[in-house]
Formats: sequence, C-alpha cells, structure tokens
Amino acid sequence: MAMRFGIGVDVHPLAEGRALVLGGVNIPHTHGLDGHSDGDVLVHSIIDAILGAAGLGDIGTHFPPGDEQYRGIDSTVLLVRTVEIIAERDWRVQYVDATILAERPRLRPYISEIRATLARSLNVSDELVSVKATTTDGLGFTGRGEGIACMAVATLDDNR
Repeated sequence: MAMRFGIGVDVHPLAEGRALVLGGVNIPHTHGLDGHSDGDVLVHSIIDAILGAAGLGDIGTHFPPGDEQYRGIDSTVLLVRTVEIIAERDWRVQYVDATILAERPRLRPYISEIRATLARSLNVSDELVSVKATTTDGLGFTGRGEGIACMAVATLDDNR
C-alpha cells in the first residue's frame, strides 16, 4: 500500500459584512473571512494538503479564484469535489490534521461540529479528522484580529 502526506496553508483577511465560516460551519462573529468563495481557510488548507499529497497542484489549479462559478461557493462543495478528483487517481483520504490560528472568536465550542462536517465531506469517520485552534498571543495579523490562518496535513493511501 502506498501512502503520501501533504501540507496546506491558507490565510484570509477578516471583513465586515461577511459570514465567518470555518470547516463548513457558520461561527457567530462580528467579521467573516474575505475571499472569492466563502473564504473558509480551514477547508482551503485541507484541500491544498490533499491535492499536494496526490501530486495534483493546489486549490487555485482546480478551482481558480477568478472563475465566477466559484464566487461565494460553500468550500465544502470544493472539498467533496477534491475527494472525487483524488479517487479518480486511486487515492483516498486516510487522515487529516489541522490547526486554525485565530485570536477570536473562541472556537472550542464549535470543534466537534466542524470535525463532523469535515468528516462527512471527506467521506471518513470523525476520528480521522483532527481540528485544533490556537491564538498567537496578540502577535501578528492574526493576533491583531485582521485575519485567520490555517495549516493542515493530510495522509492519503492508495485505493487499490
């Protein structure tokens, strides 16, 4: 059995008038992530990690930010499509681990729902998805509340 690992990173600024969506879950907050799609940095970093592990480029290659069909799209739709893309090449997601960097809002109350939503989109069980959140203790753009960042690692194995 072949196994591969990929890393994904995404960052979006926070903006007024936008919903805050992380892992496909709406999080109550005064600002949301600005992006061509829903700006979901968690899902975007996972997509990049999966595509990287499969050797298939990045999110922008498959879902270009200038393409109007992706404007405002729910990023979990792109995640489901990513799983289909790798399955066409005989890969499947084995495990995902991600860390969200955000000063606020506090995300702990939403982690279980985020994990369940991601697991459904990835077609894996909840225990194969790890999501953590941390602050940067007031340092940098995340610490000043200007944006949210996320890092993810994905493990794939062959589906043969």
